[in-house]
Amino acid sequence: MYAIRAGRAFDGERLHTDGATVFVEGARIVGVEAPGFAVPDGYVVVDALNGTVLPGLFDTHVHLCGDGGLSALERLPDFTDEHLEDVITTSLAQQLACGVTTVRDLGDRRYAVLDRRDRANGQAEPTILAAGPPVTTRRGHCWNMGGEVSGPDEIRAAIRERAQRGVDLVKVMASGGAMTPGTDILACQFTLDELRLVVDEAHAAGLQVTAHAHGLPSVEQAVAARVDGIEHCTCLVETGIDVPNRLLERLAEQRIAVCPTLGKADGTEPPMPVRELLERNGITWELRQRLMARMHEAGVRLIAGSDTGISPGKPHGLVAHAIGDYVAGGIPTEAALASATSVAAEACGLGAYKGRLRAGFDADVLIVDGDPFADIAALTRVSTVFANGHRLDPPQL
Repeated sequence: MYAIRAGRAFDGERLHTDGATVFVEGARIVGVEAPGFAVPDGYVVVDALNGTVLPGLFDTHVHLCGDGGLSALERLPDFTDEHLEDVITTSLAQQLACGVTTVRDLGDRRYAVLDRRDRANGQAEPTILAAGPPVTTRRGHCWNMGGEVSGPDEIRAAIRERAQRGVDLVKVMASGGAMTPGTDILACQFTLDELRLVVDEAHAAGLQVTAHAHGLPSVEQAVAARVDGIEHCTCLVETGIDVPNRLLERLAEQRIAVCPTLGKADGTEPPMPVRELLERNGITWELRQRLMARMHEAGVRLIAGSDTGISPGKPHGLVAHAIGDYVAGGIPTEAALASATSVAAEACGLGAYKGRLRAGFDADVLIVDGDPFADIAALTRVSTVFANGHRLDPPQL
């Protein structure tokens, strides 16, 4: 049993500048009290009077099978089952070391992450939500993960297979991607009827659908198909980025969870195909940050995710940087932190027991040194993490 006494507390929605005392018993938070609350006998006191306590973070877009090296996803077909397992273990440890207690894996190979999820048993590692191989067209984006389909019958079969295997959601590649040669990042990979079929079949099976979409046509198509989430949502056109006001209105009206996959490792450059695309279209990182602020102002539901594991610029454990990009673009700190806690939990269907410091919620708790409201980089200074009630301090992380 632990009593965490912190000088500041973010409860998943708002900051408490006078701090809080958070009580943890087993895998649950059993109380959140005032900072001066008397701690009963039997509790181990964790003092963080100069720090901040907040819910463990979500990274809603990861690839645990990716080792963060060059051509990480392209090398997946050559991995043995044993090597995949080792990569997943390392990826989870890297996420946890950065305060991430829940990950949403949006593309694996041979359902390896799904299998790992089913063997978790409350271990001291992040909770896993898994989509399995993404649904894509023949030789479409990330085809080498094993999710290629063609035509209505194969689409239905793909969704049925995922539902039978017990995935947490369906990932569909609505556009091409810069990391898959031969695909068109500006073009739609499916017809609107096909994408609607993916959504209808998944919803009938009780599953959410999130769509990878970079080009404006694919973003608009995903909205028309009534997906639950959009990854990247870059709204690319030949001349750069174009986000019509009506599109923002529809994203907000439909409560689509947008994960722009910001966050990058310090001092790294994007992979060459991505760099060429950005340069060709005059797109800067600052432009993407400002676009997210515009979406926030329009009422779009933003969640935090960083597309980790795919390249050296996207190592696991980047979600604090993604949150920092939100703040740099002009999103208020409380909203940026909520995108990785309460809002992310709700979007992922876990809002009843994760994403907040609240009695009865899972004991996923993060303590950082300093004040992220004064300096958002404080999120990178992890002091202690509780995952499923297991305490991990820096020497163990």
